[in-house]
This record gives sequence, C-alpha cells and structure tokens, in this order.
Amino acid sequence: MGRLSGKVALITGAARGQGEAEVRLFVEEGAKVVMGDVLDDEGRAVAASLGEDVVYVHHDVSQEADWSRFVETAVERFGRIDVLVNNAGILRSAFIEEMSLDLYMQVVGINQAGCFLGIKSVIPEMKKVGGGSIVNISSTGGLSGIPGLGAYCSSKFALRGLTKVAAAELGPHGIRVNSVHPGGIETAMVSASREQNPKMARQYEALPLGRIGQSEEIAKLVLFLASDEASFSTGSEFIADGGGQAVH
Repeated sequence: MGRLSGKVALITGAARGQGEAEVRLFVEEGAKVVMGDVLDDEGRAVAASLGEDVVYVHHDVSQEADWSRFVETAVERFGRIDVLVNNAGILRSAFIEEMSLDLYMQVVGINQAGCFLGIKSVIPEMKKVGGGSIVNISSTGGLSGIPGLGAYCSSKFALRGLTKVAAAELGPHGIRVNSVHPGGIETAMVSASREQNPKMARQYEALPLGRIGQSEEIAKLVLFLASDEASFSTGSEFIADGGGQAVH
C-alpha cells in the first residue's frame, strides 16, 4: 500500500480492461486518478465505485482539445500531474492489400498520435513538479509483425521510437518514459479477436506459461514504472507476454 501516495495520475482507455485495472490498483496504492475514455457509462461507473479520489472525463485521445480538458481537470481537481499512462488503443484487422487508408489512419490516430498528444500535453505540468513518469502501452505487436495487423503493428512499433525520443528529451527534467509490451491479455478487445479466430486459444496454450494473461498482471507492471521504485528506468521496453518472445 502507498506506493503512489501523493501522486496524481492520468490514465486513458480506463473504462474497462487494462485501463480499469490500472485505475483500481493506482487508487489502492494511494494515487488520485483522472481517468478518460469514450465509453462514458462504463467509465462513470468505475469512477463512482472508487470515490472522491477518481474523476472520469470523456476523452478521445486523438483530439488535442480533449487532451487540454483532461490535463486541466487534473490540475483543477488535484493540483498537479505526476503520472501519465497512455493506455487507450484500438485493434483493426485487415491485410494490407485490403486495408483502406481511412482504417489505417484511424488506428494510427488513436494508438500513435494519441500517445504523442498525451506526452506533449503533460510535459509543462510535470516540469512544474520536478519530474514524473510516462508509461506508454505498446504491445508485442510492436516487437514483431503479425499478419493482418499492419496498422496496429505500425502504430505500436512507432510508439517504441516515440518512447525513446521522449525519454532522451525529458530525462533532464526528471521525467521518465517507458513502454510496456503486453502479449495476449484477457480483455474485451482480445476476446473479440479470439471469437473470430479460434486458433488464438491454442497459441496461448503453447506459451511457456501456458495461458493468456490478465489485466491485473499488466497493471502491476505499470504500477512499478509509475512509482519511484523505477527511478532509474527510462527509455526502456518492458515485456509481459507469458514467454512468447522467448520462443518466437
């Protein structure tokens, strides 16, 4: 308990799945949280269940104006920003030959540009408090290619590069920036993909750990990076995939 006491965190894509798990764990560890999503009913329900330490804001990460409102809410309500978790993301499946530019740009706008806007938006407030931690949720799809996921993998690979540039630029200000690379995690997004592709279940069984991951397991890794325990970690990639990268 108390690993984030005194800290204020912004978490995107927080109405369900990994984002919701992060919000709940952060509050348990003493943080105050401003959570954002476009799933308003689910997001408000999560915030209401956690009391005054959590505020929900409707937030489309691809819109710069939404980021301004998100940051302003945190400062007005809690007075500072110490942590940003760029968790929001979408997955759209199509082979490159069949993929429209609109579909490609939709994924890039949320998964890639959304993280860029988030990093840019919190820098001034983190500088004011003398530092902070930014955690970008990438994917093992940002480490290796997956057929049918050209847009998704492109955005997640790009996030690795953005993380490293941000770490280099912001390190002198005490702001750490790292990326997390989950493999298969039991979320609504992955469950939908599994229903479309039954072979995915067998892929998880073939992992060294023999199972799909859980949102709470990723949340614990994000908690570490957000906390002062990770004070010498920046510009790095943290993989949580049940051993998938070890055998592929």
